[in-house]
Amino acid sequence: MEIRKASFVTSMAAYGPFSGRGLAQVAMAGRSNVGKSTLINTLCRSGRLARTSSTPGKTRLINVFLINEAFHLIDLPGYGYAKVSREEKERWGKRMGDYFSGNELLKAVALLVDIRHAPSQDDLQMAAFLRSVGIPFITVATKADKISRAARQKQLLTIAMALQVQPFDIIPWSSETGEGRPALLAALENYL
Repeated sequence: MEIRKASFVTSMAAYGPFSGRGLAQVAMAGRSNVGKSTLINTLCRSGRLARTSSTPGKTRLINVFLINEAFHLIDLPGYGYAKVSREEKERWGKRMGDYFSGNELLKAVALLVDIRHAPSQDDLQMAAFLRSVGIPFITVATKADKISRAARQKQLLTIAMALQVQPFDIIPWSSETGEGRPALLAALENYL
């Protein structure tokens, strides 16, 4: 698969009807500041499609993008950001529950983790939740260009053991170099 056309559709505080809804969906999930929006921009080869920020917790809405006029890419708010109130975290949990519950359009989730760190408790909970409801997920280890090749192998094993996935199933990703783009596009095509 190659992405030829990508456009922003809408932002929603709560998942609900939107223009064009009915197409297959792939969601991007991960902790705050893991690089979801940057990954979307690199994947779609558009520097301005998804809004990025160096400040964690910037994406607080569910953002919808139309890809190749064939499916929707859903950018979910980041989880685990410590500097938000308990009420905000509860609202996030409700939004995610509303999005995931009974969403027959959702084909897979790209679960993004930072390759430089072991998966957080929130990452582990997200993987366990996706397994429990039968939603397949693709593990993407972002910021692969930030560590050496030797450190990368060690970190991939750590991530694989924590998330209970095979190391060779993890896609190392770099938005700087484009590494991982062909593998992620192939994985998305497989689920779509």
